[in-house]
Amino acid sequence: MPNRSADILFQLIKSLKKAEKRHFKLYIKRSSGNKDLKMIRLFDAVDRQKEYDEEKLLKKIQAVNKPQLANLKFHLYKQILASLRLLKSSDSLDLQLNEQFDYAHILYKKGLFHQSLRILEKVKEIARANQKFNFLPQIISLEKRIENLHITRSKQNRAGELSDDANEVSRHIDKVARLSNLALQLYSWYIQHGHARNEEDEKDIKAFLKKNLPADAWQQTGFYERLYLYQSISWYAFIRQDFLQYYRHTQKWVDLFDEQPLMIRVETGHYIKGLHNLLNAHFDLRNHSAFEKTLKRFEQFAKTDRVKDNDSFRIQAFIYISIARINRHFMQGSFKEGLLLVPAIEEKMEQYHLFVDRHRILVLNYKIAMLYFGSGDYNTCIDYLQKIIHDKTDLRYDLQCYARVLHLLAHYELGNDMLMESLSKSVYRFMARMQNLTAVEEAMFKFLRQSIPLSPRKLKPEFEKFLHTIKHLEKNRFETRAFAYLDIISWVESKVYDKPMSTVIHEKYLGSKRKR
Repeated sequence: MPNRSADILFQLIKSLKKAEKRHFKLYIKRSSGNKDLKMIRLFDAVDRQKEYDEEKLLKKIQAVNKPQLANLKFHLYKQILASLRLLKSSDSLDLQLNEQFDYAHILYKKGLFHQSLRILEKVKEIARANQKFNFLPQIISLEKRIENLHITRSKQNRAGELSDDANEVSRHIDKVARLSNLALQLYSWYIQHGHARNEEDEKDIKAFLKKNLPADAWQQTGFYERLYLYQSISWYAFIRQDFLQYYRHTQKWVDLFDEQPLMIRVETGHYIKGLHNLLNAHFDLRNHSAFEKTLKRFEQFAKTDRVKDNDSFRIQAFIYISIARINRHFMQGSFKEGLLLVPAIEEKMEQYHLFVDRHRILVLNYKIAMLYFGSGDYNTCIDYLQKIIHDKTDLRYDLQCYARVLHLLAHYELGNDMLMESLSKSVYRFMARMQNLTAVEEAMFKFLRQSIPLSPRKLKPEFEKFLHTIKHLEKNRFETRAFAYLDIISWVESKVYDKPMSTVIHEKYLGSKRKR
C-alpha cells in the first residue's frame, strides 16, 4: 500500500465522488460567473494527478507562481468545503442544527428577536430528541443573551427556565465528557500496547479505571452515558483478556442501539464500531453461530444507503467486515479459501489508501500473513510480515512482536536453519526489550534453539514435550495473549499428529459445533 500524500487539498479532492465534483464546479461557476477560473484549472490539475506533485502543477498553471499557488490552494480548499456543506446538509443532523442556529443568529443581528427565539426553540427540541446535548449550550447561550439585552416578554419566568436548562445541560455534558474521556483513554492504551502483558499492566489498568470511572456511572440512563460506559468496560475487559466480560459489554453496546434505533442514524460510526467489537468477542470465544448471525447483520447494514453514501462509514464497514471474514476462516481452518478474499481486499485498500489509518493497515497485513502461514505459503507470509517489521510505527507493540514470532516460524517451516539462530536471538531481544515475553514464548524459543540440529526422527518427541508444556499454560490469562495472536497449539499439534495446521483447526471447529 503506497504512502499517503500529506497535502490536504490533494486528499480532499481525491475523496470526492463524481456528483460532488460536478456540484463543486456548478457552485464555483455560479458564484463567480467566470468560466475560466484559475481555481477550476487548479482543481482539474490536482484531480488528474495520481500522486501530489507541486512542480507539475506550476507547469500546468503557468500564470501562477509558487506563493500565489499556496493562496489559491487555500481558497480552493475553503470553496470545496463550502460546496460540500451545501450538498451534504440534508444528510447530516449536525449540519442541519448548525444551519438553523446560523439562521437564528442572523435574525438576532437583524433585531428580529422573536423570530430568532422561535427557531432556537425548534432547534433545541430537535437536539434533545436526538440526544445532541453538546449542541444545547450555544443555543441556550444565545437565548440568554437575547433575554439579557432585550425585553421580549416571550414567556413568564423565562429567566428561571433558562437557568435550569443551562444547569441541567452542564451536568449532563460533564457526565458524558468524563465517560467518553475514559473510553478514549482506554482505547488509546490498547492501540499503543495491545493486551495486558503481565500483572503490573493489569494492576495499572485496574487502578486507572477505578480512579476515572464516575461513582454513579452504573446509575446513568442517558444514551451517551451508557454508550461510553459500555465502551469503557469493553476496552477494559479486552485489555485484560477477560473475553466473557468483553462480550457482555459489546453486546450491551449494540443492544443500546436496538433499544433506540433512531440513534443508529445519529451515531452510525459508533454502531458500526459496536458490531465490529461484538464480532471480535464472538471470535475470541469461538461463538460460531452468533458470529455468523452478527456478520450477516453487519453485511446487510453495510448495504444500506446510510453506509454506502458516506465515505467514512463505507470504508469503516469494509475494513471491519474484511477482518471478520478473515477471522471466520481462522476459526474454521479454511486458510486457502480465505486467500480468495485477499485480491479484493488489496484492491479496495489501494483505492482507500488515502483514508485508512496505519493501525488498520497493520492489522490487515498481519491477518493476511496468518492466512498465508496457515495455507503453507510461507514465502508470501514473510512478504506481508516484512511490511509490519519494517514499518516505523509506534502503534501496537504487541502486533510488532508477534509479527516477528510468526516471521521466525515461517523461516523454520522453510528449513532456513542458517538463519534460525541469529533470527531467534534477534526476535528474543526485541520481545524482551518490549517486555512482551511470556512463558509460552520462552518455551517456544527454547524449543526452536534445541530442535534446529535434530533429525526428523528425534524432532517429534521434542514437539510432544513442547505441546505438553504450552498446554499447561493455556488457561493462564497472562499467557492467552500468545494464543490470541498465534494459534501456536494448533501449529505444534499439526507436527505431533502429522496433519496440516488447517486440518487440526478444522477438526476442532467441527468438534465445537457438535458440542453446541
